[in-house]
Amino acid sequence: MKDKTTDISILLVPLCIITFLSAMIFLFPDRAQIVIDGLHVFFVNNFGVFYIITGVFVLLCCIIIAGSKYGEIKLGELKQPKYSNLKWGSMIFTATMAADILYWSLIEWGYYFSENPFGAESLTVLQRQQIASSYPLFHWGPIPWAFYILPATAYAYMFFVKKAQRQSLSEACRPLLQGKTDRGLGKAIDIVSVVGLLGGTATTFALTTPLMTEAINRLAGTSADTSLTIAVLLANGVIFTVAVLMGMKAIAWLAVAAVVAFAIVLGYVFILGPSRFIIESGVAAVGNVAQNFISMATWTDPLRMTGDGVSGFPQQWTTFYWAYWIAWFVATPFFIAKISEGRTVRQLIGGAFLYGISGTYTSFVVFGGFGLYQQVSGRVDAAGMLLDGVAPSEVILQVLGQLPGHNLFFALLIITMLAFYASTFDAITLVVAGFCRKSINAEELPDKKLRIFWAGIFIILPIALIWAEGTLSMLQTISIIAAFPLAVILLLIVFGFIKELKSRRDE
Repeated sequence: MKDKTTDISILLVPLCIITFLSAMIFLFPDRAQIVIDGLHVFFVNNFGVFYIITGVFVLLCCIIIAGSKYGEIKLGELKQPKYSNLKWGSMIFTATMAADILYWSLIEWGYYFSENPFGAESLTVLQRQQIASSYPLFHWGPIPWAFYILPATAYAYMFFVKKAQRQSLSEACRPLLQGKTDRGLGKAIDIVSVVGLLGGTATTFALTTPLMTEAINRLAGTSADTSLTIAVLLANGVIFTVAVLMGMKAIAWLAVAAVVAFAIVLGYVFILGPSRFIIESGVAAVGNVAQNFISMATWTDPLRMTGDGVSGFPQQWTTFYWAYWIAWFVATPFFIAKISEGRTVRQLIGGAFLYGISGTYTSFVVFGGFGLYQQVSGRVDAAGMLLDGVAPSEVILQVLGQLPGHNLFFALLIITMLAFYASTFDAITLVVAGFCRKSINAEELPDKKLRIFWAGIFIILPIALIWAEGTLSMLQTISIIAAFPLAVILLLIVFGFIKELKSRRDE
């Protein structure tokens, strides 16, 4: 693995940091929980507004750039895009979502049903239903997708217009950093970026793997066990390691397979579930988000009148989600950029928003609508179970247990989650392996040994978190902390990209 083209520091420093953090969580889980709880209160209360302002700014930049003359810039010299719209859109959706799209679609509404985002004295069932169906669409809508799409556009410009020979965040900062990019500051940016990504992906694994394990337990008639959850996690690692070794053709095929599996489970729930309720609540939720988007995007609850009394609803949830998406911007936008050759800036921004939001909204409307119907009709009190501390994976399966032939659906759910895992993590493993190369063009694939190395690294921290039975608050905090320096780097990339576009105008 060690050769003149490999940057060893990008390999070893993140490995040491993640191994140390994992060991601390694994050996001292109670102390780790106390420390992380303290950091959670500190970060969400003092820096939550920073994430919220950053989200609004990045979305506005997307809209302005796409609508300007810069939207006509061709990304590369191909006469036609490298991938068809179907494959391109499928890869954008599956390579960015992982299995967390299924997890959160099935459970997020349950947390919000008992929340009071704007501090009203009392809420009716209708108001709770509206909040529970609307806020998931907001948290998976235009602003979070902008965290991916704007840097993806900057990277695509860097790859196919500027012809950069490095694939790293420091290279994307070159317009601002100039010569410092190749020295200590540039290296620090790349190391922080990789560590932040590992923190964000650990949250995904630690949240969603228990759901797969619980589904397997239901099918096999066995009881839940942490060792089995870790075994499932390791099996996922083997699957996406094999996939990433097969290259871009396998990634494209897996993306389409994941979309097909996703469509099957969506169709299963929609056809056999309360279809009319799903449609009507979905339409109402989209309208509610559109009508209240600005207030939702800028609500900071300065008096902390909502939430748990320590931090408000936007600190607990909106800050977490913006941080969650920022933590993933390290890799997924690179992948979006690499598959967008031949498109214009406007086509990349507009198309990515279209495919991305269509996928997330469909998932939350169908799965969330099904779960919400079980709640308001009195079949399953999922929101109450979450308040009582019942494990989210158990709550999800109790809700899905209302489906006819639910065991068949559990099997389909496991297959779909595996497909999403493989499609997402082989994409980001491919990208992060490229970070370690001192010189690599957009079409070149990194060495297979590097891909295997990073596929293994992605598993270390999630194992510690699962073993320590990390709470939702712990997992949220890890994403929020990891995303703070990454948000600063994201802004450097955005300002650098704007500087590049302006210099193009002045040429």
